[in-house]
Amino acid sequence: MPRYADVERQSLADLLLSLGPDASTVIEEWTTRDLAAHLVIRERRPDAAAGILLRPLRAHSERVRTGLAARPYPALVELVRHRPRWSPLSLPALDELASLTEFFVHHEDVRRAQPGWQPRELAEGHHGALWRRIPALARMSLRRFPADLLIQAPGHGETSTGAGGEQLRLVGSPAELTMFLFGRQRVARVQLAGPTELADRLRTRRLGV
Repeated sequence: MPRYADVERQSLADLLLSLGPDASTVIEEWTTRDLAAHLVIRERRPDAAAGILLRPLRAHSERVRTGLAARPYPALVELVRHRPRWSPLSLPALDELASLTEFFVHHEDVRRAQPGWQPRELAEGHHGALWRRIPALARMSLRRFPADLLIQAPGHGETSTGAGGEQLRLVGSPAELTMFLFGRQRVARVQLAGPTELADRLRTRRLGV
């Protein structure tokens, strides 16, 4: 079975090298160098990775990220390309479970910040692997959203979340739904139907991790 997390990892590393350290990303305050440093922290610096989620530790995380970003860029990208041997993520099955969405989204963060980008044509298995992660991602991001959100990926299935009430319907491929639910609404090519005010709130809501 293909390991799609590794496909995304290698493709992202190739793209980072080809664009260089100062290219734009969808995360406006980050260049490609900053994004690479973030990924290295996630896998190799557990002391700083906690700051990604916990505000009191954010300053330490930022100091570590700044230090990593100062390294020679090709060496930094090589750290992104290879899983650390001592990490639980060195196990391919666990890496697939924990890293596919992360590397897919950050790969697209770089791709979609470049002029003329278009959605990739992914294998059905790749879409399927992304879809299997969407119900949990949707619940994490939107279980308290004041509506009933129906999420549909034609050919893959549907799921729902939200706190109930009026209904919104979000439709797209698993790849586009992943981007939307991970907080990249402005670059996700999806269809969103329902009450205008609720739809606008969802398009601008802070989602993902």
